[in-house]
Amino acid sequence: MRGLLKKVFDGNQRQINNLQKNVDKIEALESDIETLSDEALKAKTEEFKQRFQDGESLDDLLVEAYAVVREAAKRVLNLRAYPVQLLGAVALHDGNIAEMKTGEGKTLASTMPAYLNALSGKGVHIITVNEYLASRDAEEMGQLYEFLGLTVGLNKNDLTKEDKRAAYYADITYGTNNEFGFDYLRDNMVLYKEQMVQRPLPFAIIDEVDSILIDEARTPLIISGSARKSATLYQQANSFVRTLKNEADYTYDEKTKGVQLTEEGINKAERFFNIENLFDLNHVTLTHHINQALKAHVSMHRDTDYVVEEGQVVIVDQFTGRLMKGRRYSDGLHQAIEAKEGLQIQNESMTLASITFQNFFRMYDKLAGMTGTAKTEEEEFRNIYNMDVIAIPTNRPIVREDKADLIFKSMNGKFQAVVEDIKQRHEAGQPVLVGTVAVETSELISKMLKKAGVKHNVLNAKNHYREAEIIENAGLPGAVTIATNMAGRGTDIKLGEGVKALGGLAVIGTERHESRRIDNQLRGRSGRQGDPGVTQFYLSMEDELMRRFGSDNMRAMMDRFKMDDSQPIESKIVSRAVESAQKRVEGNNFDARKTVLSYDDVLRQQREIIYKQRFDVIESDNLREIIEQMIQTVVEQTVQAHTQDDDLEKWDTGAIIEYVHANLVEENYLVESDLKEKEPEEMIEFIMAKVREKYDQKEQELTLEQMREFEKVILLRTVDTKWMDHIDQMDQLRQGIHLRAYGQNDPLREYQMEGFSMFEAMVDSINEEVARYIMKAQVRENLQRQEVAKNATAVSGDDGKKQKKKQPIVRADNVGRNDPCPCGSGKKYKHCHGR
Repeated sequence: MRGLLKKVFDGNQRQINNLQKNVDKIEALESDIETLSDEALKAKTEEFKQRFQDGESLDDLLVEAYAVVREAAKRVLNLRAYPVQLLGAVALHDGNIAEMKTGEGKTLASTMPAYLNALSGKGVHIITVNEYLASRDAEEMGQLYEFLGLTVGLNKNDLTKEDKRAAYYADITYGTNNEFGFDYLRDNMVLYKEQMVQRPLPFAIIDEVDSILIDEARTPLIISGSARKSATLYQQANSFVRTLKNEADYTYDEKTKGVQLTEEGINKAERFFNIENLFDLNHVTLTHHINQALKAHVSMHRDTDYVVEEGQVVIVDQFTGRLMKGRRYSDGLHQAIEAKEGLQIQNESMTLASITFQNFFRMYDKLAGMTGTAKTEEEEFRNIYNMDVIAIPTNRPIVREDKADLIFKSMNGKFQAVVEDIKQRHEAGQPVLVGTVAVETSELISKMLKKAGVKHNVLNAKNHYREAEIIENAGLPGAVTIATNMAGRGTDIKLGEGVKALGGLAVIGTERHESRRIDNQLRGRSGRQGDPGVTQFYLSMEDELMRRFGSDNMRAMMDRFKMDDSQPIESKIVSRAVESAQKRVEGNNFDARKTVLSYDDVLRQQREIIYKQRFDVIESDNLREIIEQMIQTVVEQTVQAHTQDDDLEKWDTGAIIEYVHANLVEENYLVESDLKEKEPEEMIEFIMAKVREKYDQKEQELTLEQMREFEKVILLRTVDTKWMDHIDQMDQLRQGIHLRAYGQNDPLREYQMEGFSMFEAMVDSINEEVARYIMKAQVRENLQRQEVAKNATAVSGDDGKKQKKKQPIVRADNVGRNDPCPCGSGKKYKHCHGR
């Protein structure tokens, strides 16, 4: 009965049954397609393209196209897609996530939807987690696409703009998530349309989709420029924090990783910095620096959260164990760690453009993904990306043995048992893959293995350049490989000769990760394609996850039974408690990502408006109509502001004239009597007629080409400058908005409302500045579009505060220091843009 109910209510099986209909049709075509010559097989691509142009949909072409790719792969790569790979391929075309276990051939499965969607001519992006995998797949699978007459591009970090454009205009483009995201931001900072490299975002297939859309979802991609800040305050805060004692001067909450000064700590700070009240508004910056220094010393650990390499603090990705070079902690934390480690303190930076992976990938027309582990995050994929997770059956039954967790009283006892287990398996010739959560754990086990005389390889953030080579050899007889977390994702571990008879690859986990998915990734390295294998997790009561979620009762029980360090317990109750703790952490992380997305959505809507406006400016041949509309908006707002009173005698037409003279036309171009006896609409019409007259004069002074370029120079520079300032203001608003909760206000709602009002103010400011510059600035003949910020660099992760930039000004001749500023502000040049 239970089995029957499971079948009725198993949504995954229903989806598989639906996909199977297409798989059966593809299988049925195999014998016909086999008879085609190479030339006839290649000719199918042009036939499909023509049929698509004639009105057939990609869904109509799917069965035949997949059958063609399957046959081509047999001839070119000597690989025949299994029915389960066809299932995964159909799921990908539908814009879903195919959960295919390690070694089940995701790479080959992706070729079919990539080929099919490339027939539309819009391009397909295949996105991987690192450049090694992107290069490998582009080279191997590229042979297949090229055989079928499609072009393949590889989007790498070090390419020129021309090479990048060529890669994006290929039918199928491989690259990393970072590079696609940064190219999008860079494209929206260019000054000429020809400098853009991307086409509109069509269809993306994301490999290791859980890593990119879940683990890295909260990491913003940022284009930043340097902003000079003094290093002194970081060093002073660091010196002060070194004098503090735990519990007496500060408290540390291990669950939230929060550090707070106690009353005594606050008193010490006031004495150390010789101030009366640390929480005076004048000391906000100092308080911030002290808090970051505290965080750097107490909750950020060397060789776990970061490593020091060549005099630089390099972040270690907590999910993958990789070094994240070029990425910096935000809000001055990176500088605080540099001060802690006695390194040179780098400049903070100003943000020029940013986007999260969540919002970048949601811009694609269609999104699909592949991974070995996604079911545990199915709700998040569905809610945020509108993608279903479809668990694809394995080609052969999994025969791997997943043993129950062994729980030890202390870390020392656990590691001794781990080393003994590795030693025994190594002596028997069985390959062992040891998974660790942190770099320091991998180094500790490495030291213990050296002492025990066990030869091994260590794969962690410090030597990831040998990653693929080490992982590929991890299945050889007697090989022992220590890997941080998911290092080596995307690379198959093939078993060496005679290893199957020894029980296959043994995977040993040294602690549970806070995400079940990461544990499943580690397990999935063993037992691929029906191979034998064994997995075993070793836990201790001192592990972070156990400490954070109540191992006190369990510890007390072990003490009561006088269990020593070498005696493990195998308890389903503990395993269930661990899984329950993991579910809680996953739930908390999902909530955090949803919150980030809710806040980021406010900026996303604004970013899309600004980027569209920028694109329209770059693409347009004549901006006069747009600029006149901006000027009209400014005039309307000015007239309305001074004609609101019901008593016509109180209308301030003099103020309107003053504003128009200061910002739009020269002195005495209008007189007050011009506006007397007129309704507001008539005033606007009259002023706009004068503005158009002046605009015509300006056009006659220049060539049309110069005037059109002048318009673009002004608009682009104004929009870019104002947008950068706006990003800065939104960032500052965001950092303090949570305090509104104390006043019984919803911080998100407050952020949305204030963000909207700040955006409106920015648009008004853009209109006003463009109007003033266009009408008042004298035009140089050698007009050039200029980037608002120099030395822009691409980094992942926000980096704190930015500097405001002076507004730009276009001017021709030398202006005297006491002359009126040509920006039209009414101030002397020396007090305005001449400062």
